[in-house]
Amino acid sequence: MLSLMDEANEERADAMFHALSDRTRRDILRRVLAGEHSVSALAERYDMSFAAVQKHVAVLERAGLLTKRRSGRQQLASGDVEAVRSVSSMLAELEHIWRGRIDRIDTFLKEN
Repeated sequence: MLSLMDEANEERADAMFHALSDRTRRDILRRVLAGEHSVSALAERYDMSFAAVQKHVAVLERAGLLTKRRSGRQQLASGDVEAVRSVSSMLAELEHIWRGRIDRIDTFLKEN
């Protein structure tokens, strides 16, 4: 059984990977990691409604991959580099586990 902390981490990982599963959201994230953008400026780039882009931004924000702030009438979005690093760390951990399993299989096959 997972502890509350482990459960919270798993839920955060689920939210991050869900957010990153969409091509448009990955593109938005790349743009806001390069620099702050207004949600309006982000929306101009896509062939979808402003509301649809807002929803994509909201998914990224809930996952903790970007932050928004108000400046007058504009909502400005910035990428969270630390959050992206945590995704990278999670993937590295999974890779380490699988490489260990593959190494054990290779060893087993060589011995038999």
